[in-house]
Amino acid sequence: MRFPLPLLLTGLCLASAAFAREPAEAAAYYGRTLFTDNFSGTAFGERWGHYKSASIVKDGVLVGITPENSDHSAVDHIRIEPERDLEVSVKFRYLSDKAKSFNLWLDDKNYKGSHAGHICSVTISPAGVTVADAKTGNFQNDIYEKKKTPEGLSAEQKAFLETKTKRMPVTLSQQDWHTMLVRTWNDEVEVSLDGKAVGTFKSEGIGHDSKTLVSLTTNQLDVQYDDFSVKAGGPAPAKP
Repeated sequence: MRFPLPLLLTGLCLASAAFAREPAEAAAYYGRTLFTDNFSGTAFGERWGHYKSASIVKDGVLVGITPENSDHSAVDHIRIEPERDLEVSVKFRYLSDKAKSFNLWLDDKNYKGSHAGHICSVTISPAGVTVADAKTGNFQNDIYEKKKTPEGLSAEQKAFLETKTKRMPVTLSQQDWHTMLVRTWNDEVEVSLDGKAVGTFKSEGIGHDSKTLVSLTTNQLDVQYDDFSVKAGGPAPAKP
């Protein structure tokens, strides 16, 4: 199905399935660039923030590093004005078997209903992609706190959480550069790798309309990143 461009641009009528079939329409919808970095400098730019990170910029790439003995994976992030629909693109490569995975997080630091304002995530390992609704899943406050209790989650809660995550197998080589493209539209996430669709996942929390932080979380080390960009979909939100 092809949608009229005027409707697409106003965001009044759009099916996320059209993104996979109509690249020109998708490019038109995600037409507002919020942030780009090709890491050509010698250090992080001023918009970058960090949490328990030893990551550096070196030789034209972001080198993701979790400090030794850290209790949290390295987080390198940028803040944006509130947006619902985002397109995030990043090149990456795994340098060794120590590179377990990395996560792309879309969060809202003003949201108090989930731990750390987590909204949704995409986890990429050499063997698979996992998309999760964090807002109404693992990081929803009551579930997050219940997981830390001695009794843990009930069987019913565990079954519920299975509906909040989708796992998709892939095979990614080490040393080679790969490009990931993630798009959110309303309550759906679409993931592509190296120009090929990996899959989609739909869950209510993804539709959170105020995403304010985009981060790369390096699980251990030996992951490099380049050509990072964040774009927004539809017209700019009206100023209050």
